[in-house]
Amino acid sequence: MSLLSENVIPGNHGKVFATNTKNSKELERIKEALLTLKGIEKVTLNNVVFPPEFTVYTNALVQINDIEKKVNMLGFNAIPKNLFEI
Repeated sequence: MSLLSENVIPGNHGKVFATNTKNSKELERIKEALLTLKGIEKVTLNNVVFPPEFTVYTNALVQINDIEKKVNMLGFNAIPKNLFEI
């Protein structure tokens, strides 16, 4: 494992996660919960694609494991996508 694969790095690129939500209301619940974590600046939602996705932007290093745990507490999954798309 590496710094990039275990953390969301601050910056304007963010980290994309796939999730198993069924509607936009569930995605909004995830967004609200994640914004309570220290270091998370913004969360954008994308329910046009399947599976639905959310992107996390930070102003400090945030462990992916912390994000996964927070989303799991709501009854959903958060699966990090590839580091950088080619």
